[in-house]
Amino acid sequence: FRLVESGGGLVQPGGSLSLSCAASGGTLDRYAVGWFRQAPGKEREGVSCMSAYDDTTHFADSVKGRFTISRDKTKNTVYLQMNSLKPEDTAVYYCAATGRGLHYYCSIWRPAYDYWGQGTQVTVSS
Repeated sequence: FRLVESGGGLVQPGGSLSLSCAASGGTLDRYAVGWFRQAPGKEREGVSCMSAYDDTTHFADSVKGRFTISRDKTKNTVYLQMNSLKPEDTAVYYCAATGRGLHYYCSIWRPAYDYWGQGTQVTVSS
């Protein structure tokens, strides 16, 4: 089961980016998914997640109201739409998935996830 992120890049403060996470070797249909990020010198932190069965979502306070998470089952892909970006959003962004639990709720606790992508760099700077 492989996850591949794309869509990162350089954007000015206040701008938007849409990250994609494509799965191969399995279907994301019944997996809970999460987005995490890691800034230089900092621990990896949870940003957003979506439950496996009913697409319940959760967001970290730092991104609430600015980021949205969605899933396209026909494309086996999860998205993170990031609006009103700030310099402090600069980080490598990772998607993750798990088939263990998280059926009707989700978590941005790192150990809950079994599969990880390689990450995509997001830089917010003028």
